[in-house]
Amino acid sequence: MAHRPLVVAFDVIETLFPLEPMRVRLARVGQPADRLELWFARILRDAFALTAADGYRPFGEVAASALASVTKDALSDAEIEEILAGFRDLDPHPDVEPAIRAVRDAGVRAITLTNGSASNTAALLDRAGLGGYVEKTVSVDEVRRWKPAAEPYRHAADVCGVLPDRMAMVAAHGWDVHGARQAGLVTAWVSRLEGRLPAVFDPADVSGPGLIEVVRELLALPQE
Repeated sequence: MAHRPLVVAFDVIETLFPLEPMRVRLARVGQPADRLELWFARILRDAFALTAADGYRPFGEVAASALASVTKDALSDAEIEEILAGFRDLDPHPDVEPAIRAVRDAGVRAITLTNGSASNTAALLDRAGLGGYVEKTVSVDEVRRWKPAAEPYRHAADVCGVLPDRMAMVAAHGWDVHGARQAGLVTAWVSRLEGRLPAVFDPADVSGPGLIEVVRELLALPQE
């Protein structure tokens, strides 16, 4: 049985910060509205393939390569850089601040665990006024393995000084929840992005439509 976590790790892209504003940047350079979903899916595909083959490239490199691929090299280097800059200007979902504040008010530590860079994540959190709630920004760059490989989750627990089963992973991606569960973490799935957890993945310990609901469920888990 899952227990109340001592640390809650939040995924960043789409879980805390929606990608919708990136659609506008793509439209400025003549890309269709549905290109955003294809691009992000290609980022994940390429990163997961690199990880499976014991390779690694940081988020920015994978994102730039995937964007050039899905646009069939129609964009200049400057246009690609302008689009990628949008990852530094995302705004959080409205429930992010109250959810993270609820974690901290309950005496539980909050961190972020991202496939992006720690510096970009820290900048996003500070820009949104959330930096004071988050103890650490942990990136897969530190282990050179993308989630959902086990290493990033276990590394996050290590740097926080807790066992994996006393850290919770909150994510809007079913693959992220599955990876965290396989690594021994408590898991919380936010359903608003995908709607339905893929049946091939292990179920989350708690789930709900938004961050406030899943945080409430995590904090209600038995302490021992």
